[in-house]
Amino acid sequence: MNLDTRESMIDTLGVLEIAALLRELTAGLIAVTDFDEALKRLVCVARDAVPEVDCCGFTALRAGEPAGVAASDPARAELDDLRHGPDMPALAAIRRREMIIAQDLDQESRWPGWTGRARGLGVHGVISAPVDVDEQVIGAINLYAESADALTTRHQLTAMLLAEHAGLLLAAVRDRERQAAQAGQLDSALLEEGVVGQAVGVIMTQRGCPAPEALDVLRSAASSLDIPLREVAERLLLTVSRPRDN
Repeated sequence: MNLDTRESMIDTLGVLEIAALLRELTAGLIAVTDFDEALKRLVCVARDAVPEVDCCGFTALRAGEPAGVAASDPARAELDDLRHGPDMPALAAIRRREMIIAQDLDQESRWPGWTGRARGLGVHGVISAPVDVDEQVIGAINLYAESADALTTRHQLTAMLLAEHAGLLLAAVRDRERQAAQAGQLDSALLEEGVVGQAVGVIMTQRGCPAPEALDVLRSAASSLDIPLREVAERLLLTVSRPRDN
């Protein structure tokens, strides 16, 4: 096998690895409705799927909220946490909106406090890539290696593609999270609404189920009959209020 053929095979394997990573990441996040849960899945998928990466973290900045952190290795979570000091690769990537690379922390003079903690935790290389989620959330995904010089140009490409893909998936998670919250508010309003609330109470009594399940029963009936929810509730109350024949 000549050198050109070998390099071509290596490049092909790299593309396949990245494709598999993005596919697994999509499968893991496609139905998630909780942003923090999505971050946890993201860092675990990245750690397991990217060769030579020993742990992965995510630092998230959310407008009006404390910074969020997710780590595939809880013992190393402080490396992604801004509460341990803002002088760190993740924040540098977020501020500069560009990838930050440190292949050998023994030779690194940036972020001295953070670097000392990282080496103490067995980390000797890092790539931090900025992630744009939406107007309210930005962050950085951080890939860590225990061996110096283990992170190569292929890892930089992987980090870039991972950050772009993760941004899209996390934005979708945020949308689903907002929709779920709005649906919850709507449910609360419906349960407090006189006729619907009473009908839900009737179903709860008849079936011995909680209010959300009773409301789903009412919604299912409205969908099957193709009539408004309130009308279904009125019909149910009318039925149970009729005197039974002796």
